[in-house]
Amino acid sequence: MPSPQKPDFYPPRLNPALTQLVQSISPMLGHFHYRMQLEIDPDSLNKLTALKGQRTLLLPNHPTFHDWIAIFLLSARINQLFYYLAAYERFKGVWGLFLQQLGAYSIRRGLGDRPSVAKTLELMMQSDCRLVIFPEGGCSLQNDTVMPFRVGSVQVAFQAMHRLVRQGEAVPDFYTVPVSIKYYYTSDMAPVIQKTLSRLERKLYLPPQNSSYERLRAIAAHLLEKFEHQFDFDVANTSQINWNERITSLKLHVLQSCEQKLGITPAPGTMLRERVYRIQHVLESRAESLAVDDFWTYDAIHQAAAGLLNFDAIYDGYVADHPTPERFLDTLTRLERTVFNIDQPPPKGYRKVRVCVGEPINLKDHFEEYLHNRAATVTLITEKIQQTVQQNLGLLLKRQMIQNR
Repeated sequence: MPSPQKPDFYPPRLNPALTQLVQSISPMLGHFHYRMQLEIDPDSLNKLTALKGQRTLLLPNHPTFHDWIAIFLLSARINQLFYYLAAYERFKGVWGLFLQQLGAYSIRRGLGDRPSVAKTLELMMQSDCRLVIFPEGGCSLQNDTVMPFRVGSVQVAFQAMHRLVRQGEAVPDFYTVPVSIKYYYTSDMAPVIQKTLSRLERKLYLPPQNSSYERLRAIAAHLLEKFEHQFDFDVANTSQINWNERITSLKLHVLQSCEQKLGITPAPGTMLRERVYRIQHVLESRAESLAVDDFWTYDAIHQAAAGLLNFDAIYDGYVADHPTPERFLDTLTRLERTVFNIDQPPPKGYRKVRVCVGEPINLKDHFEEYLHNRAATVTLITEKIQQTVQQNLGLLLKRQMIQNR
């Protein structure tokens, strides 16, 4: 008997009573199951509560797979219901139905997902809309830095406003809110770092180095050389090329090879993530046509795409710049995902998740600018939101460094 065909779109089916029940027990669930506790300063709380009843778009960074839990804890703290835009892959089975009941709905990343965009537009036109979108378009796996924000969320917000105006309404208030999420481990993580390094070294048959950072570098160097060999990427003289250049060149080589194999027209000006999501979509539609004796089999392209996403935001110096336990474990988790083929490694320890809310931007104040130059206005505001999120992450990092002295 053939399995039922998956729907192209999973709409939100917000159940207020169920959501409020889950909110009431969410601190306990966060503590025991996800090993996290929410911290938010009074000023950030006041910024959110002041927007109650207003159209509000929350735009957080996305450092881990548990960020939606952090935002759900935030919704419980202020006793409000949110809608959430989430990756299509999250809506599987009973868990997917549960997410829909909490207000989540799907987006096929890297595609023109018309049903999802239409639902987003519909929600944004509601006077009391409170919507959460992660504008990085995926998980960065880095606690202190953000990837470039995509402009789509701000663009659709302006479109919703424009549609309301064409229906005869006055230009509405619509607030976009920069939200910074940063995790801190609450205990000494040195033993965990040592244990994780040893586990990786054993798997890769590497001898331990002197310091933890040297061991981390040795593991990373081994994997970089392995990937260069695996994907037939010739680096003539590695001593003359720094790691960031090698990483960037290798990612581009793998990306273009996958696109060429699948007959995808390259889009050099498009973010790497968008190109990878396109590869994944085309791969699923052409899986049966790929030759099994070719190097670029279905499994090879699938693994290459996953690797590109895993190492999208990585750069040499992330740990050296600020060798905090969080940055060490960010990088080690990324390496574990590759070496042990683990999609979502469990948290390494108990964490406090600090949420900092930046100054909301009322799109109403920029609506006339939008009408005169839509693309430039959308880009400018998106970049301002990204900068605010990054600046607040920097402030949280400075506070952490001072506390650790």
